[in-house]
Amino acid sequence: MLAIYAPIVKETAISFELEPPSETEFRRRITSYQQQMPWLVCEINQEVVGYAYASPYRPRAAYQWSVESSVYVNANYYRKGIAKALYTSLLKLLQLQGFYNVIAAIALPNQPSVALHESVGFLPVGVLRRVGYKFGQWHDNGFWQLALQPESSFLDTGKSVKPPISISETRQLPLWDEALASGLLRLRF
Repeated sequence: MLAIYAPIVKETAISFELEPPSETEFRRRITSYQQQMPWLVCEINQEVVGYAYASPYRPRAAYQWSVESSVYVNANYYRKGIAKALYTSLLKLLQLQGFYNVIAAIALPNQPSVALHESVGFLPVGVLRRVGYKFGQWHDNGFWQLALQPESSFLDTGKSVKPPISISETRQLPLWDEALASGLLRLRF
């Protein structure tokens, strides 16, 4: 996975990191995110060709129903449906867990990422202008949002909303396998 991510950091403004994380730091991120949210990997012939994950949107308690999503694919496997397949499964799992919103932050311009997010239902909600400086120029950061729960669940009913459940609890649900496999039909080989 780091072999996919490192060139994105070094060669593009897609990531606002200036240096790729060390292997130790990358492992720490995976371990810390996996405690509560899915981290999915797509392998083809025992080669990691893409991955997607969710991370906390913000650390304060009132944000616990919202996550930020990310997806990265090996450049040799672009346009084969891998990102859409990973996202389809990731979003289904997050929905099962009880998360309400997914936010995607996209460094702009990045039309392929915008198209991917909009193809799975994300809607544009705003742009922060010139917030990242990389490769000698300023970059905008666009935000897209996807509601995972039915609109009626967002209405103020005076009832408290249950916190999302953990990955280990979600694995016990009857729909786990179906949610995990939901993206497979999106692959094009």
